[in-house]
Amino acid sequence: MKETHTLEYKQEITNTFLKTVSAFANYDGGTVIFGVQDDGKIIGIQNPDAACLDIENKINDAISPQPHYELEVHNPNHTVVLTVHPGLDKPYLYKGKAYKRNDTATIAVDSLELSRLILQGRNMDFEALPAANQDLSFHFLEEKAKKEIGIQALTLDVLRSLNLYSNQDGYNHAAELLADQNDFPGIDIARFGDSINIIQKRVTFSHESVLHELEKALEVYRDTYQYEKIEGMERVKVSLIPEEAFREALANALIHRTWDVKAQIRVLLFPDRAEISSPGGLASGISKEEYLQGNLSVLRNPILGNIFYRLHMVEILGTGILRIRAAYEKSLKQPVFKVQENSITVILPVVTLFDLTEDEQIIYQALSRNIPKSISTILPSIPFGRSKASALLQALAKKNYIIIQGRGRGTKYKIL
Repeated sequence: MKETHTLEYKQEITNTFLKTVSAFANYDGGTVIFGVQDDGKIIGIQNPDAACLDIENKINDAISPQPHYELEVHNPNHTVVLTVHPGLDKPYLYKGKAYKRNDTATIAVDSLELSRLILQGRNMDFEALPAANQDLSFHFLEEKAKKEIGIQALTLDVLRSLNLYSNQDGYNHAAELLADQNDFPGIDIARFGDSINIIQKRVTFSHESVLHELEKALEVYRDTYQYEKIEGMERVKVSLIPEEAFREALANALIHRTWDVKAQIRVLLFPDRAEISSPGGLASGISKEEYLQGNLSVLRNPILGNIFYRLHMVEILGTGILRIRAAYEKSLKQPVFKVQENSITVILPVVTLFDLTEDEQIIYQALSRNIPKSISTILPSIPFGRSKASALLQALAKKNYIIIQGRGRGTKYKIL
């Protein structure tokens, strides 16, 4: 087994493992196995019991505050397993520095990441910190709240009930984000022609209520991907990209992004797709797999998320990916979600329903997005022979609807 984000091998006991203890305690936890080389070869520790005592003393003397960990000796191979649990009293420091895992390496966090760890240790979010500017107005928020919530006026009592104001600290960052004017970045939109060298429109919405920025961005979306056509005696609105998917993706970018980074949400509009990229990777406490499954959501900005929900800007918190995928239920081309350490990008393709032949649609429906299938497992569910099925699969691959994995008898096919 190779080293991973949460697994590290140590051939012997040196102080370098203490950086990894700091990283595991500050984030997702993990395991350090002593007596194993970097390539996974087990060599063992001469005196595992004495090694446990040495490891325990080093952690207790060098890591502050003390993390929650467990030590176990594996007698058959004379290795020592150190399991470090995610801590609540962040940051966990080694020689005055906090560490994190970067793939299989351990590195010191920067000042911004350290500030985030301090907030987590205090059980606070950036949006809950007092706003530097306390001279705020909320005309746009008030109009939305009157319409959606039914209030008569946006009083301080209402703002307190929405967790946007406190008697002790005044307005917080969440309130500032919703104010008519603020100092936060916003949404940068670029609309392209047939290539990225042809910019048809460029507009940035920033330093105003995020609710207003969302509505303005939706207007640009409608101008780009919606049109009307006449069917009989009626005008019918056509959406090349489902509006509910675009709205959900952009609203979630505003709710889940990191607001302590002075970067815009980037929206790129192409003839065949829209790309929405938000600063900040996944919030602590959720894995990439859990995010992509859409079964679990951890709100980075719960106050802001609650406002969006109460104002019906999003339907149900935590179901964004599921709703986006549902909007593409009948489309051959599906949304793509790219998760990186410092950003999340949602790619929404133009809905394509009728650009496959009837035979291609049959074989496409026999494939899966999750499990690659060999041609032998596909044949029982289609009315074609092997040669025709192979030709149809090649045609689907050329149209970028499927990907081909492997060669020869090991060749498998999967929906892109």
